[in-house]
Amino acid sequence: MLEETLLADLVTDLPAAVRYERLVITLQSHFGCQAVALLQLELEQLRPVAAVGLQQEVLGRRFLIEQHPRLRTILQSRQAVHFSPDSELPDPYDGLVDGMLGQALPVHDCMGISLYVDGKCWGVLTLDALQAGTFSRLTILELQRFSLVVEAMLRVGALETMLRQTRLAAAMPLDELCNTSNQELIGQAPNLLNVLNELHIVASTELPVLLLGETGVGKELFAKRLHQQSKHQHKVMVYVNCAALPEALAESELFGHRKGAFSGAHQDRAGKFEQADGGTLFLDEIGELPLSVQAKLLRVLQNGEIQRLGSDSYRQVKVRIIAATNRDLEAEVRLGNFRNDLFHRLSVYPLLIPALRERKTDIPLLAGHFLEQNRTRLGVRALRLSTDAQWALTQYGWPGNIRELEHAMSRAALKALSQSVNRHEILTISAAMLDLDLSASKTFKFNDTKRITDTSPISDNALPSDGVGLEHQCFDEVALVTPQLPLKLAIEQFQCQLIEKTLQNVAFNWAQAARLLDLDPSNLHKLANRLGLKAQRHGH
Repeated sequence: MLEETLLADLVTDLPAAVRYERLVITLQSHFGCQAVALLQLELEQLRPVAAVGLQQEVLGRRFLIEQHPRLRTILQSRQAVHFSPDSELPDPYDGLVDGMLGQALPVHDCMGISLYVDGKCWGVLTLDALQAGTFSRLTILELQRFSLVVEAMLRVGALETMLRQTRLAAAMPLDELCNTSNQELIGQAPNLLNVLNELHIVASTELPVLLLGETGVGKELFAKRLHQQSKHQHKVMVYVNCAALPEALAESELFGHRKGAFSGAHQDRAGKFEQADGGTLFLDEIGELPLSVQAKLLRVLQNGEIQRLGSDSYRQVKVRIIAATNRDLEAEVRLGNFRNDLFHRLSVYPLLIPALRERKTDIPLLAGHFLEQNRTRLGVRALRLSTDAQWALTQYGWPGNIRELEHAMSRAALKALSQSVNRHEILTISAAMLDLDLSASKTFKFNDTKRITDTSPISDNALPSDGVGLEHQCFDEVALVTPQLPLKLAIEQFQCQLIEKTLQNVAFNWAQAARLLDLDPSNLHKLANRLGLKAQRHGH
């Protein structure tokens, strides 16, 4: 049955992303496991391209092979690899399996296999089952056999992707297209994919491109992507921050100068245009360029000629111009701050990059990407987001866009580490650690619900001798969650509030709190850890 399903998908015309998603879902169903992931090898790391049974943020993570012994073991073998339930090797998906958020995976079964396309290692396929004994010897052999069909599917997906790209950029030679090493831009939101598609089409032309967008959306990354997909990809790309150019030196920086042209000019110097000759010149923050320099920039765009400061002769240059700004240049033209003729020269092909709040589905992927970077930087076992943190990330407006998200993840990772006992446990980031001001958000904020602030413990004399009734008291005092919350999140918030209040009422006696909540003490600790209450547990 599995083989028939895989073969049916193999001969069906599907986008590669859809094909891979159907693959992992089919394998999860057939092998009866909790999680399946398909990861592609890129230099010294593995990039997830499809996953089921794992948190969405996994797709934004990049797993360095040297730091994940299980993945390294799979890559080093051409046979299916099985990790026994008592394996001491850490699992890369600890805290990322659905239903196990922030928790280390219990004793479980895991297997994986390396995948090859045209004799080269493409990546790995991993399967995780929470029930020990799920994968038998016959199951492992079955995975080995079906890997041939999976590899055929990968080969078809690669060919289809190549053909689509070729049709979109017919003017670009196929060998250049295949050798293009694109700068990674993480995201799957439809509006982002539309921009990337437009960017790919215009890259094969010589038209000037004006990248528009708010601060922090990553305009430089889009400029690099455009250069890497252009005919100038093997030439240099020169970056100029126009906002950092003093007016007195702007002309020299862009066009160069002759020796003695001004005080301090001790030798001839080529400007940015000459340095970028034959390649690409990226003029960032073009709206900040002084008016006096704008006229000379216009001459270069019109005639391809530059004149070094202090020189009477002209030099011919051939440069692809990419400009970027977070300003409304049309408004700047009306105000007289920007030349109208230069604006029209630069904006032959304007491209608006969407703000992060307009591509919210990409926030978990980007957050996961930055968390994995911080995990490596800080040398910790694992960094995970609690449910309320995931909710807060999607509700915040992100005025600083991706740059602000990156800084928020770094700050929260440091806070999580400072509140942890050691680096060898799973560190869970709560919404409070993100330090996001959700007050201006028009959408529902996780922390909008009333929280219990009375932390004075109840004395032993005030407690009923058998504890009867206290749980009802705690229940009554816990604020009701808002109906605007998703059911799963509402339940978790209520659990969090109830545990907090119960602990306060028993002076943070965890054993007594577990008895009142009718939970095993170890299970209460695990639940509190998952809900982000671990810091309180270690503080008492």
